[in-house]
Amino acid sequence: MNINVIPIVKMDGTTTSLTDYQGQVILVVNVASRCGLAPQYATLETLQRTYKDRGFTVLGFPSNQFLQELGSNEAIEEFCSTTYGVSFPVFDRIRVNGRNEHPLYTELKKTKDVAGKSGRVSWNFEKFLILPSGEMMRFRPRTLPNDPAIINAIEDNLPG
Repeated sequence: MNINVIPIVKMDGTTTSLTDYQGQVILVVNVASRCGLAPQYATLETLQRTYKDRGFTVLGFPSNQFLQELGSNEAIEEFCSTTYGVSFPVFDRIRVNGRNEHPLYTELKKTKDVAGKSGRVSWNFEKFLILPSGEMMRFRPRTLPNDPAIINAIEDNLPG
């Protein structure tokens, strides 16, 4: 399946797809407001502000899969903006594993991490870097967004 055409729903209920971001370096992250890893929002926002004008974006996908997300899109939006000043797109809540997982994550989870493992999302803040070439890289939750491997991959693949 072409990952770029999979429908994704924005917080306001409108539908889009990754084609809106085609040609950019995209960092897809399943986020959760009540997770102990939530401070990664700040680093994700720093990446967004640093690279957004050069063809990069973070895309946040809230998931209550691990029972650590707020109960409504409105609460999530408020948390993201007031706590971390998030300016990158945050989408409608989704499931990342299991029977009703979002098709985007069905495709993303085929990507292997540095240890050669693919499959289930292990926790909140798992990161998938989608390069303009279509190549994908996977970083597990405890890999910080400003890890040199992520930064180098972003910088090496920015358009232009």
